[in-house]
Amino acid sequence: MENITKKLEEELYQKVTSITPLGGGCIGNAMKVTVESGTNYFIKQYENSKMHFAEANGLNELKATNSIRIPRVVKVNDNFLILEFIESASKVKNFSEKFGVQFAQLHKTTNMMFGYFENNFIGSTEQINLPQTNSWTEFYFNNRLLYQYKLAEKNGYSTEELKKGIQHIEDNIENILEGSEENPSLLHGDLWAGNYITDQRGNPCLIDPAVYYGHREADLAMTKLFGGFDSKFYSAYNEEFPLIEGWEHRENIYKLYHILNHLNLFGSGYYQQVIELIKYYS
Repeated sequence: MENITKKLEEELYQKVTSITPLGGGCIGNAMKVTVESGTNYFIKQYENSKMHFAEANGLNELKATNSIRIPRVVKVNDNFLILEFIESASKVKNFSEKFGVQFAQLHKTTNMMFGYFENNFIGSTEQINLPQTNSWTEFYFNNRLLYQYKLAEKNGYSTEELKKGIQHIEDNIENILEGSEENPSLLHGDLWAGNYITDQRGNPCLIDPAVYYGHREADLAMTKLFGGFDSKFYSAYNEEFPLIEGWEHRENIYKLYHILNHLNLFGSGYYQQVIELIKYYS
């Protein structure tokens, strides 16, 4: 801890008066650091220092839209990702409606190409955003589904059943996604209940992004996987930025990416869910 304190004082140019561990996931640690002036900082340390820079770039990309609260990046280097510390308050009464509208406004930020200027991370898995392309079906199949399937093969989770299923998806993905064509939207990339907080006024604040420019339906599908979003959120979103007809049919193809990633990260307990998502399109 003495070594961490010394490094933080060098980065923040102030004496550190307290460090409070905040725990972390399987890929890093977080802490609240208070300096002599009384300012608090949120510090993240990943085992893979590339994640510091990828997360910082993602936060800055989201923040530039001025659509929703995003923590300010104070400093980033190989040792730390230093963010403003946001004190959380109870949700405002219209939290879900405000969140839905702001998330829709975020998605109105568009780009010419699908992808991003760099690869980043979805959990601890590298997320492949290059090469950028103007074909969503090509990008999504190759950079999301096929990449995860190849990881599953490498990790020993593939079967003949899964291989045939991915082949079936490849053969039919143009039909599955037909009619959903839109400009690439800026996506959070990994939005579930654990990746948003409230700020000091009780308003929504996004954290831990895996950004890229993609189809906004992919972002919304992720919110359906583990709960945490109510009907008011989706109604407000759809009123602000109406979804294209047929989005319900396409939802499972976008869930598939994240469940494949969970298979690769956490093991065979997710295998059957992968197969069920694939069979939806059989």
